[in-house]
Amino acid sequence: MKNIVILFLVMFVGAGIAASQEKKGPQLKWDIERYDYGTLYLDDLPETKLDIKFTNEGKEPLILSNVRACCGTRVHSWPRQPIMPGEQGIVSIEFRLAPRAHRISRTVTVTSNADPNTSIFRIVGEVAER
Repeated sequence: MKNIVILFLVMFVGAGIAASQEKKGPQLKWDIERYDYGTLYLDDLPETKLDIKFTNEGKEPLILSNVRACCGTRVHSWPRQPIMPGEQGIVSIEFRLAPRAHRISRTVTVTSNADPNTSIFRIVGEVAER
């Protein structure tokens, strides 16, 4: 009988710990972890406009307060209205690839009311000669 009481007590405490670790606020989740251009060639550089999709996987509305990009990357648009739980949003960006051999390393940083409050999306690749 004593073992049964201890078993139920352990199960009750374990369930409480699991419930307390569940995040209840908004959660920004990128559809893909990063965008990899792979190897691009100087004689065939693509258009560099991207729509970066994300989802609010939390239980409260996600509010983006700032979106910025580095290295000459231009942020065209991002959602100004709250993203409800389960809904998607899009950050549209554009940048220019220099016509020379180099590594591509760009970031888009989103500040929001999620935990953590900043989320970074990376764009990588390489421009090379044929």
